[in-house]
Amino acid sequence: MRLTAPSFVLAVALGLTSLAQAQAPQAPAKKAPKPKDPDAGKQINENKATPAERIKVMKDFKVELLYSVPIAEQGSWVAMCVDNKGRLITSDQYGSLYRFTPPPAGQPLDPKTIERLDIPVKAANGLLWAFNALWVGVNDYEHGESTGLYRVTASKGDDHLDTVEQLRSMKGRGDHGVHAVLPGPDGKSVFLITGDGTTPTEFNRSRVPTIWGEDHLLPRLPDGRGFMRDVLAPGGIIYKISADGKDWEVWSSGYRNIYDGAFDKNGELFTYDADMEYDFNTPWYRPTRICHCVSGSEFGWRNGAGKRAEWYPDNLPPVLNIGPGSPTGMVFGYGAKFPAKYQSALFALDWSWGRLYAVHLQPNGATFSATKEDFLNGAPLPMTDVVINPNDGAMYFTIGGRKVQSGLYRVTYTGKESTAPAPAPKKDAPAIAERHRLEEYHHEDTGALTVAWPKLGDNDRFIRWAARTAVEHQPVATWADKALSETDPAKQLEALLALARCAGIDPQHRKPTDPPVDTAMRDKLLTALQKFDWSTLNQEQRLTLVRTLQIALVRFGRPDDATVKALLAKFDPLFPAPTYEQNRLLCETLVYLQSPTIAAKAVPMLTSAPTQEEQMEYARSLRMLKTGWTTPLHTAYFDWFLKAANYRGGASFENFIAFIRADAVASLSDSEKTELAAELDKKPVIKSPLEVAASALVGHTKITNWTLDDVNPPAALTGRNYETGHKMFAAVGCSACHRFGNEGGMTGPDLTQAGGRYSPRDLIDNIINPSKEINEQFVPTVITMEDGTQHIGMIVNLNSDGVSLNTDPTQPNQQEHIDRRKVVKIEPSKVSLMPPGLLNILSRDEVLDLAAYVLSGGDEKNAMFTKK
Repeated sequence: MRLTAPSFVLAVALGLTSLAQAQAPQAPAKKAPKPKDPDAGKQINENKATPAERIKVMKDFKVELLYSVPIAEQGSWVAMCVDNKGRLITSDQYGSLYRFTPPPAGQPLDPKTIERLDIPVKAANGLLWAFNALWVGVNDYEHGESTGLYRVTASKGDDHLDTVEQLRSMKGRGDHGVHAVLPGPDGKSVFLITGDGTTPTEFNRSRVPTIWGEDHLLPRLPDGRGFMRDVLAPGGIIYKISADGKDWEVWSSGYRNIYDGAFDKNGELFTYDADMEYDFNTPWYRPTRICHCVSGSEFGWRNGAGKRAEWYPDNLPPVLNIGPGSPTGMVFGYGAKFPAKYQSALFALDWSWGRLYAVHLQPNGATFSATKEDFLNGAPLPMTDVVINPNDGAMYFTIGGRKVQSGLYRVTYTGKESTAPAPAPKKDAPAIAERHRLEEYHHEDTGALTVAWPKLGDNDRFIRWAARTAVEHQPVATWADKALSETDPAKQLEALLALARCAGIDPQHRKPTDPPVDTAMRDKLLTALQKFDWSTLNQEQRLTLVRTLQIALVRFGRPDDATVKALLAKFDPLFPAPTYEQNRLLCETLVYLQSPTIAAKAVPMLTSAPTQEEQMEYARSLRMLKTGWTTPLHTAYFDWFLKAANYRGGASFENFIAFIRADAVASLSDSEKTELAAELDKKPVIKSPLEVAASALVGHTKITNWTLDDVNPPAALTGRNYETGHKMFAAVGCSACHRFGNEGGMTGPDLTQAGGRYSPRDLIDNIINPSKEINEQFVPTVITMEDGTQHIGMIVNLNSDGVSLNTDPTQPNQQEHIDRRKVVKIEPSKVSLMPPGLLNILSRDEVLDLAAYVLSGGDEKNAMFTKK
């Protein structure tokens, strides 16, 4: 059996107290006895999709495997829809379309009933039956020539689809191209989902102001492996298209790789955006996430290190962060013969982790909050699309993609709860209705300013967004003076953000014919920004102030020396600030302005920040600083790169570190390079995980095999030490695997809201006894081979006959590649990848401080940290 974990963790778990003991060679694991599995070898060799018995589903629901798709004849299915007669239409990712009627309950699909549609359309990633036609989103993987939106009809008005019309040719291929087609809630339109690999097509109008830019104050770091490095804003786009296919409107943008979406009964659109796994454990990593796609929304995808944090004011946040994965199909449960809770749930599929989430949405101001359930999962279960068939009230989903074994499944409810149609949803909450009123002005309209301006200072972020978007659609000359003279600080901040975005020109999109920079407007804008009283602003307003300054500097260019001096006098004393978010923006801004004091303040923060994400962010900014350095500061800065060589992250992580260092060296003067020659020649010493962890726990020599009773946590924590808890969270490796706020890995459950789920006793029990109750999303998989050896980890990718397994959650990029043709058994593990003993190196007080830090959500002002 093979299970990798940091040697420090193993040493603590075993109660070892010396480095020599911890690094002693281990005897090779014995081969597991060959299992007697009736399905041995059938997953690939006999075209058998994952059996239903190996799929875990919520209580009282039943999963049936209806059909194992023969790869050689029908390919690997990725998209599906229900036509006007209750039949299913499916598509091979690289080939044809198929149509059939689902079999009666309890019966498999008869292959003879499957009709191959004889039409010249292939490689469909999106299917929709609407307006008495089949709409097809084609993603030509081979040449890209056929990529675009199509409509297929029956010329004789019968059941024979024979007429294909290309409504729009588009540029895009690969897995980030043209995807799903959705029915518009108005009954007069369709919506097209496109990933960031799709070149924006021509459109008649845009609800998103077409002023998008990269807006990087410091030079952009492209992806470390060169992935799509030339693809810039606006990223993935959602288009609204008229029923005749002629009128195109940009509805929402700024996504990485959205594949599908779904409307609720009130017409609110949601999608499930992909993460960039290469970015694991960097400050710009963003998990897969459910987004509320409101009119004119922008979600901040940018290339490489330029992805905007969800708290940036110039993009919107997700409704729910999910974690690592590969988002595919989505559908609301409307029409399903399920209990009411699941009729209104948003179902979202994850291809690589083999999961179907039930996302439960609740109105929260002008948007929604959400929780998720692991409704269904299996391994391997590369889920691609999902529909509800109103004819029988069942859910159907497919697995497949990338030429892996495909299958069709049906989910039905077998319990005793009522499955009668759920009551109609409540009318829009007042805040949502207010947002809708503002969204009516997401185009040029003489009445927009009267309606939108009063809402610029609203406490609700989504209302502020809708109001600012309405303002940005109006000619700048009609509201610029109003923005500069506004006396309400909350309104003025939002108005100045709009002014910086609209009046300036992003240099990366500037054309030779563009007018010169309006220096008079720049000076007025920068003067207005300096007048705000920082002490009276809340967290969101402070972030908006500094981010607006950044955008103004990007789009108008660097001002004269006198203005720079005035800006430094205003903003330099504000650093360091109380929060990481404020410090991140301030540090970047002060480096751009070449503050003479920022090195002396930021280098200590770089070396003392508890997580590698925070450290990496300061290092990224400081790389462009040319002033205020001393030899000791430079030495401490470059020493950090020696330390960072032992950090772990996604596939691009090491290259990102190398890019940062290369820029930092390039920023040195010739004399500095000479003075620092010995320092720059140093090579990092790559340490074992034990040594890295031990360095964070210098002075900790006592090992205690903690039990829950020994720790004996009180019912409520008080008088705890915030700084110790923060430090221990990183020191014992929590941040390597667990997301916490805007930092941390994603190979373990997100702990941000742990305080709402756990008592101190329950949280500590889960750490001491990690296998007692494994989070369903992170149950490891045991893969048994023909020779009896076993591999344990998380399935992270599939491709044809291969499966990739991550066996070390602290190293997201680590994978074992397994030939599925030699697999005889795949089953869930009963042992967590999180080993026991993580707390054994800590004192009881440190254990309780760590628990308080997690349960408080990292809030230093929480009552748990009130001094006794």
